[in-house]
Amino acid sequence: MLKRERLVKILNKINNQGIVTVNEIINDINVSDMTVRRYLDELDKAGKIIRIHGGAQSISYAIDQELSHSEKLKLQMNEKEEIAKIAASNIHDGDTVFLGPGTTIELLARHLINKRIRIITNNYPVFDILKQSNSANIILTGGDFRKNTGALVGPIANSTLKNLNFTKAFISSNGIHNEDISTSNVEEGEAQRIALNNSRTKYLIADNKKLNKDDFYVFYNLHDIDYLITDYTINKEVKQHYEQYVDIIVAGEHN
Repeated sequence: MLKRERLVKILNKINNQGIVTVNEIINDINVSDMTVRRYLDELDKAGKIIRIHGGAQSISYAIDQELSHSEKLKLQMNEKEEIAKIAASNIHDGDTVFLGPGTTIELLARHLINKRIRIITNNYPVFDILKQSNSANIILTGGDFRKNTGALVGPIANSTLKNLNFTKAFISSNGIHNEDISTSNVEEGEAQRIALNNSRTKYLIADNKKLNKDDFYVFYNLHDIDYLITDYTINKEVKQHYEQYVDIIVAGEHN
């Protein structure tokens, strides 16, 4: 089988299944582990798939089926950690901060344990991380628990958030396409919209794979965000395009 045929077969398998492991591909095309990983890296750089830990994900998978919390934890982990560090550097003692749902925001929370700040969140995993802090004041909103993301949503969460003001809000999304910021769940989107509207400075934190992607529910306009924090692997042309809408901070940028 020629290399091109192998790449087409791999791409078709990923698009059909949504998520495929390296071992599944090895069994399918009978090549080495190293060769499969090289093929996946090539397809990822071409923008045809998304590399995840131990395999690959279809570009269109997110809009068809929301990934589980554990699946999201495997995506772009190095890039997310760089984003989290930069985001944390923008939070200072005395701030009142909203932290929304998302695995990148969970990484951000780990950098805030020793800061003297007030944190309001509807992200239960974030609360679980920060409850060990002796310096931060933590407020967890009530609401209906979404097991898939660990978010608290619905009328109770929204009612709480409507009555609070923040110096800074940090939210994530499943997709950013031109000015549209989208997520897979209406209730999660609504909670984030309320928090952003009540915040003095608005941050969107998203790895580069979220750019040029759509998801089910558009909850905010990128023009109304103050800063987009993304990672250094962002394509130059993509970065230039989104600089029309928002100021971009690139995390882990290599000089």
